[in-house]
Amino acid sequence: MGGSAGSLRRLSDSEGELISQESEEPRPPQDRRGAHWKNVVGFWILGLCNNFSYVVMLSAAHDILSHQKESGNQSHVGPGPHNKSSRFDCNPVSTAAVLLADILPTLVIKLLAPFGLHLLPYSPRVLCSGFCAAGSFILIAFSRSVPVSLCGVVLASISSGLGEVTFLALTAFYPRAVISWWSSGTGGAGLLGALSYLGLTQAGLSPQHTLLSMLGIPVLLLASYFFLLTSPEPQDPGGEEEAERAARQPLISGEDPEAPERKPDSSSGLSLHEKWTVFKGLQYYILPLILVYFAEYFINQGLFELLFFRNTSLNHAQQYRWYQMLYQAGVFASRSSLRCFHIRFTWTLALLQCFNLVFLLLHVWLNFLPSIYLVFLIILYEGLLGGAAYVNTFHNVALETSDEHREFAMTTTCISDTLGISLSGLTALPLHDLLCHLP
Repeated sequence: MGGSAGSLRRLSDSEGELISQESEEPRPPQDRRGAHWKNVVGFWILGLCNNFSYVVMLSAAHDILSHQKESGNQSHVGPGPHNKSSRFDCNPVSTAAVLLADILPTLVIKLLAPFGLHLLPYSPRVLCSGFCAAGSFILIAFSRSVPVSLCGVVLASISSGLGEVTFLALTAFYPRAVISWWSSGTGGAGLLGALSYLGLTQAGLSPQHTLLSMLGIPVLLLASYFFLLTSPEPQDPGGEEEAERAARQPLISGEDPEAPERKPDSSSGLSLHEKWTVFKGLQYYILPLILVYFAEYFINQGLFELLFFRNTSLNHAQQYRWYQMLYQAGVFASRSSLRCFHIRFTWTLALLQCFNLVFLLLHVWLNFLPSIYLVFLIILYEGLLGGAAYVNTFHNVALETSDEHREFAMTTTCISDTLGISLSGLTALPLHDLLCHLP
């Protein structure tokens, strides 16, 4: 019941009050170890559940845009009107439209979050995230038109965006180890979300029933937050704080890495000058992450649909689902690799991802790759780069930011991936129209 009691207190807590409820008497080592494992597993599950609906919407993007449900035949998705004069077998609308519906609300949330979201307690935010995720599955499952389906995608975007800002800010009150577990969970969401949608539809289940079968995920998110997480511990029971403090290279010049650190009270206690100073120090990590996500989502939602091979046993929709699943498999593997590989120079990952974009764009234009299996390998590699950029960026920010600045820094860095994805969606739409009008 320790996890339940600790989390239920957050129903009325704001960020600044989160630590003040902590008992002054330290827990025995055995209890602390148990609480540590509850927290890291809790953050892994939260990462999994938070990103699940977002991933499923991208995996279903081709179906959402291509299906036309008829009033007596709602069990299966049939082909919609494609551009048959084009060698790409294009949908009338690019799958980047689903990407934009799945990311623009998240962008708005993340842009506004550093300025006022801290005034809303954590628990209402988590409840809102869970209800929006459930609503997205229900709305799309029973939708009969593309516009209504896109409204469901918007709900999924609100859920994942609000959840990511909330839970990454929450990590500031826990040992830094929870960041790698959260990141691994988000990678697991990509793999499980894409694989479950692919597997269930391949097995013959309709997209409608596939989406309805996923309603247990928002319930698991709420249960993990309210009944699994414990109240934050003031120290890392794994004993990693000393090693991390020794390796810290502060983002803000003049900050002493050896100075004793204190837990954050609230980002609302920072002045505008402090926030601006922290933001400037974050640019070394924010800019590469924007570039990584621009390149990979330009590939995912701008080129996946155009990477169509006619000489395989997979139809167009199946090829698209396999691309999404392999990408998410790469993301899961690399987001779970922080214990094995720590990359400080994330600019390298950004440059490699941009090379992937140029290479696949040339193939779409010139059609020189002989086999879909070569594309499978490139997409898996693309996911490895994207996942590594995400987990190492947030780990570096947590490591190199002082405790009183960490909550604001984590919330602000969240903007990076969303901004890169939004820019890629806006760029992919006109590219889709251009290429699909080619003979």
